[in-house]
Amino acid sequence: MEPLSPIALGFLGSLAAGSLTAFGAVPVLFGRIPSRATRDLLLGFAAGVMLAASFFSLIIPALDAAEGQFENGATPAAIVCLAILLGMGAVALMNEKLPHEHFRSGREGPDAASLRRVWLFIIAITIHNFPEGLAVGVGFGADGISGGLPLAIGIGLQNAPEGLAVAVSLLGEGYSRLRAWSIAALTGLVEPVGGLLGAGIISLSQPLLPWGLAFAAGAMLYVISHEIIPETHRSGHQNRATLGLAVGLVIMLFLDVWLG
Repeated sequence: MEPLSPIALGFLGSLAAGSLTAFGAVPVLFGRIPSRATRDLLLGFAAGVMLAASFFSLIIPALDAAEGQFENGATPAAIVCLAILLGMGAVALMNEKLPHEHFRSGREGPDAASLRRVWLFIIAITIHNFPEGLAVGVGFGADGISGGLPLAIGIGLQNAPEGLAVAVSLLGEGYSRLRAWSIAALTGLVEPVGGLLGAGIISLSQPLLPWGLAFAAGAMLYVISHEIIPETHRSGHQNRATLGLAVGLVIMLFLDVWLG
């Protein structure tokens, strides 16, 4: 049997990671919903995983790839810095231009009075999940299994508490348990789209490798700073959230070194 191509690996890896969103939301189907403090702890864990993945699985490999294309000096660092800013700017632009709704701060983006509330939620989660799938796809496109597997595992781990947070928030908005779980599960399916795009671009054009890796890192860093960490600090559980972040960071670091 021929080995899977990096593009196929990127799609399947990001699909598996995105599917854990549905797994994380399962407790809402059975009424065993963790407390707000526990959910903030888990979201902090998610932020730590993403933070470690951004640096150890994306930014450092991006610097290595850029140094392989150019002589050591300012150019590789400048490429990676610019790509990080472009990634953050791209998600910020999506956040500004697409109508969506956050669970606590309310509606953002252009006026979208005609959109049903459920679609505003879905758009918001899509904005946040797409960069994660992109990162997994870029990892597989860059170095195959060794480059993408740590990212897929790490992002899959942090998708579980995100899925729970989405489903619980939708329950609070009056949705049934099954519908809240279904919507949370569907939000994870945008990740394979990002995975396919990321793996395809990197596989077709190796000179874009440092740009793609750092761009994906910047996109994830924006999500961490703009959405996840503020969400974990809104209810007075910042100590638990910080503990979760620390645990998530070191687990992702361990996985990256062990599997990479």
